[in-house]
Amino acid sequence: MAISHSLLHKPKSNDTYNADADVLTNNPHSLVPTVEFELWSPTTNVNIFDPTPLLHTHLPLPLLPASAAKIVYIARNPRDTVISMWHFFNAMIQPLPLERAVECFCSGAHPFGPFAGHVAEYWLESRRRPETVLFVKYEDMKRDPKMGVLRIAEFLGRAVAGTGEVEEILWRCSLERLKGSEVNAAAHSAYFREGEVGDWRNYLTAEMEEGIHRSVGVKLEALGLFF
Repeated sequence: MAISHSLLHKPKSNDTYNADADVLTNNPHSLVPTVEFELWSPTTNVNIFDPTPLLHTHLPLPLLPASAAKIVYIARNPRDTVISMWHFFNAMIQPLPLERAVECFCSGAHPFGPFAGHVAEYWLESRRRPETVLFVKYEDMKRDPKMGVLRIAEFLGRAVAGTGEVEEILWRCSLERLKGSEVNAAAHSAYFREGEVGDWRNYLTAEMEEGIHRSVGVKLEALGLFF
């Protein structure tokens, strides 16, 4: 989200980022409205006059209206996903034991539907319409962040001026910088935890891992999607 926003709002040559729309001084979630949250908000953060509007959503693909709008879909290893969600929701609501969180994840009991179906729909759509849906693995972004930025930039039609500009965007959007930012340190800290690949190994038992693989991994692998 932060990378897409920075690419769409990066200044022209010799200009500087607009402080009101800069991830250095704002929480990314305040800059990019979340569709499903806007429905219940008495006010809206959506700027209908923005020439490069950017929205964020967790909604399954079938719930999105037919549109030519471009979609950058970020998918993560399901084992790391369940741990990330468990920490995030435990910081927001009544904490849930990990065993129960894994059960809910495997059974598809989630506000936005079963994980396997959610990911599969966007994955297949990205195969059918690569010009409209860009499917990005979180692990690939971690492995080669520069290539990840270049790939998203090309998809969005936002050329970057060499390695220096790519590194600038990566620094602005890095987890370390976002976590250390004053605007994110308190009220928004739940959004920025570890961000590490393979953190699930510190939490999941062999039985939990096998359950996730049976309920999610096998279904995605049948479509040619491996994590």
